[in-house]
Amino acid sequence: MKDLKTFNIPFVGLKETKHQFEYQIDNTFFKLFQFDEDFDLVNLKVDLEFNKKSTMFELFFKVSGFIRLNCDLTNELFDQEITGELPLIVKFGEEFNDENEEILILPRAEFQLNVAQYIYELIVLSIPQKRIHPGIEDGTLETDVFDRLETYAPKEVEEESTEEEYVDPRWEKLRKLK
Repeated sequence: MKDLKTFNIPFVGLKETKHQFEYQIDNTFFKLFQFDEDFDLVNLKVDLEFNKKSTMFELFFKVSGFIRLNCDLTNELFDQEITGELPLIVKFGEEFNDENEEILILPRAEFQLNVAQYIYELIVLSIPQKRIHPGIEDGTLETDVFDRLETYAPKEVEEESTEEEYVDPRWEKLRKLK
């Protein structure tokens, strides 16, 4: 994937100190991963602190911004604020191993690290599973869906107070005993 080359970090030439990387994420990023859900608008910023040490790397990803999503209840579009963090430790070994979520083992012959997969996972896991429009929670959302539901809602039947309910005479005698 040619477009993911922008997420390569050639660590061989870097000094042993902290380095900052910044990535702007939009809709095209998710298309590279063939993500099922099609977001209307994506505006995310990923800050990566890359701390190079003599035998390992410490990476700290931080994402912030918003994604325009459809509400699960009303299907209205809204901007969902996204924030998240991901620490990652990179060590060197004989072969590639990413079985552990927090530790990545790279072969000693590697000279660069592609962080696109980790950014993708951080963003997808930061999106809430239940997406509810903030207007629903505070009661300010006005939409056609609510109007239509209200027209089909059962109406309360008003009873006329002038008519007395029929009372079985047997029960009336029992009430007199009280």
